[in-house]
Parts: sequence; structure tokens; C-alpha cells
Amino acid sequence: MIPEKDAWHALVALCVGFFMILLDQTIVAVATPDFQSALNADYSQVLWVTSVYLLTYAVPLLVTGRLGDQVGPKNVYVVGMVVFTLSSLGCGLAPDIHWLIAARAVQGLGAALLTPQTMSVINRIFARDRRGAAMGLWGATAGMAGLAGPVLGGLLTTWIGWEWIFFVNVPIGVVSVIMVLKWVPQLPARNHGYDWGGIVTSVIAVFLLVFALQEGGNANWAPWIWIMIAASVVVFGIFIMIEKWGAQRGVEVLVPLSLFKDKNFSVGNISITTMGFAVAGPMVPIMIYFQQFHHMSALKAGLMMVPMALISGLLSPFIGRLSDTVPPRRLSMTGFTFMTLSMLCYFLVMKPDTSVWWMFVPIALQGLGHAFVWAPNSTTTMRDLSMEKTGAGSGVYNTTRQVGSVIGSATVAATLDVFMQHTDPVSSLGWTMIFPAAVLLIGLVVVTQFQGTTAATRGK
Repeated sequence: MIPEKDAWHALVALCVGFFMILLDQTIVAVATPDFQSALNADYSQVLWVTSVYLLTYAVPLLVTGRLGDQVGPKNVYVVGMVVFTLSSLGCGLAPDIHWLIAARAVQGLGAALLTPQTMSVINRIFARDRRGAAMGLWGATAGMAGLAGPVLGGLLTTWIGWEWIFFVNVPIGVVSVIMVLKWVPQLPARNHGYDWGGIVTSVIAVFLLVFALQEGGNANWAPWIWIMIAASVVVFGIFIMIEKWGAQRGVEVLVPLSLFKDKNFSVGNISITTMGFAVAGPMVPIMIYFQQFHHMSALKAGLMMVPMALISGLLSPFIGRLSDTVPPRRLSMTGFTFMTLSMLCYFLVMKPDTSVWWMFVPIALQGLGHAFVWAPNSTTTMRDLSMEKTGAGSGVYNTTRQVGSVIGSATVAATLDVFMQHTDPVSSLGWTMIFPAAVLLIGLVVVTQFQGTTAATRGK
């Protein structure tokens, strides 16, 4: 622990980089048509600009989280930010689509290096009863990034050019590195060697799963896709055995399976997987609904989602503080209820004869859901982990969230294709929301198992 004033300075420094990572995800979507035209790229190549980033971001998270425990989260964060900033410059300078795809792959690796360190540092520098407030600021940062992305992306693309959606990361990255070097403390590291068996098998398992899910729709779910998914399950089983044997021999393993003896950690990872599913999956049908059936530009469609980001960003600090004093299951249950209701409202509203303005009802509910889920869920999941395992725990948590997002995107795309064959195009978009609603109900049931661990509820 460090003095609280210093801890808040450190958190602000970390959130600058976190903001940039999330901003980059939303800002690229707005500019896609412009760089597709400028670089003479076809549709499949443009998809890889996003897909390769998600792939190189998701695959190494287990490794980069543990790396923070072993060499220090500050060091890994700074390296990740430097990699992300330089690759952003490379993206903006891309002379062709292949260069852009390669630079985006490096950008994803930079994001993977720094993302787990934020949660790890929060849990190591803030007192137990202040971590919820800290995670509230973390959640507000995510909300503000979601708000700024579509607006800034539209303005930069329209006024200056698509290259500047990447160039804008360079000064932010430089500022972030300076702030982190100045304000984030060097925390004790625990480097007892590297679990190479765990590293190799975890990377292979996550790669096989994420790549198969990303390419499943494009390949019409050909047999080789299912073979890759089955292979990922087998390799993941080998990974678990390696980690179990390593722990029995006293080796410093990549993912200590003892993490899952903490009930809140297990509950939090299951529930955040369902949340990742429900956040990523519905965005494609929602954007199709706005752009194709209400003839909105990409910028205007993005602006329709601003109320969600605004509600989430404004409420997250308040909800975060509540999670330090209110039993965690109450806040998470409230959030998952709002999220489930939002998906059901999307289903009801996305009809051929319904005014587009009704979309603000589920959008607002989704903003409330984000505010009540992100900070309380993250705080409760990580609160009881020992200091030397926070990096590994953060890596697992971010991996499950990201894998949930990939599964959600693939599942919604597949169900949309099925519904398109059996009902009118607009209604089929609404029907795809039933699946995320069902998954969120699972998350709602799971978070009822959170145990009270705040200062006010300890022992209940």
C-alpha cells in the first residue's frame, strides 16, 4: 500500500493509457470506410484490421498478466505503452492495407501487455476498502472512452484524415509513459523462472479458440473450424495438467490453480464472460439497424450510443464507491438485471414499424447495466487475491472477458444469419438479442453467489 493521495495519482496515470486503448477500439470502427477506400482494400482485408488486433490482444493476456507479477507491473505497462504508441504511428503511416494489418497486430500485443497491469496495480496500491472507488474511476474511464470514440473518430476522419485516428495516440502515449514513470511506484516482483510449458500451451489454446471463432462465419463453420475448437479444448486440458503438476512440484506456474479456490474469483470470471458476450455480440446488429434500415451515417450511428457511455461514465465512480460498503452481489445483480432488460427491450424495439427513438430506452438501460457491473464485479473478483497473484488473476480475468466477447460476436453473427433466412431483415436483428439476454440471465444467477467481502459486509 502507498499513501492514498499517491495512489490516486498513480491510478490517473494508468487510466490515461487505459482510455487510449478503449478509444482506439471505437475510433477505428468509424473510420473503416475511409481507410478501406484510401488503401484500396477489399472487405475481407478490412475485417482483418480489426480481427488481427483482437487476436494479438486476447491470446497473450494470461502470459502478460503473470509477467507483471514477475518483473513488475510498472515495467510491463511502460513497455506495452511504448509498443502501442510506436505501432499507432506505424498504422497512421501505412502505405497499404498489409502494412496496416501488421501494425495493428503489434498494437494488439502492446494492449495485451499493459491492460492486465491496471487492475493488478489498483489491488496492490489501494487499501481494501478503497478499491471499489478506484475501480469506479476505472469504469468511468471506459465510459468516457466509449463516448469520445465515435465523436473524435468522426471529427478526425472528416476534417484531417483517417490516419489521425492513429496519430492521436502518439501524444497520449507519450504523456501516459511520463505520468506512469513519475507517479506509479515500483512494486515488488516475484521472478522464480518462467513456466514455459504453461506459456506455450496457453498461447496455443487461446489462439486456436479465438481464431476459429473469428473465422467461423467466413468459413461457413467448415469442419476445420470445429477441429480447431476441439483442439483448443484438448490443449487447454494439457495446460491445466501442466499447471497442476507444476504447483505440486513447487514451480512458479503461469496460472496458479489455487486462484479458483477463491469463490469470488471463480464467480467473477464466469459472470464477466457472460458480460463480455453481451457487450460485444449485439453491437453488429445494432449498427446494421441504424445504418441500413434508418439510413444513418457511421458517425450518426455511433452518436446514438452516446447516452449509454454517458450514463456509464457518470455513474461508475458513484457505484464504485458503493461497492466498498454495499454487499457486492446486490450491485452486480442490479447491473445484470439492467443488462438483461436492455437486451429484451432491443428485441421489442427493433421492428420494421417502430420509431428509432425508442432505441434510447434499451441504450439507457445498457448504460445503467455497465455502471453497475464493471466496477463492482472487478473489485469483488480481485479483492481477496494475495499480492503476488494479482497479475495472474488480472490476466485470467481479462482473458475470460475477451474470450466471452469473441464468443458473443461469433454466436450473434451465426444466429443473425439463421434468422435472416426465416423472418424479415429488421425483425431478425431484434431476434438475435434473445441469445445475449439468455446468457446474461446465467450471469445474473451466477453473481448471486458473490460473498460479502467489503469492510461493511465481511463475515456475512
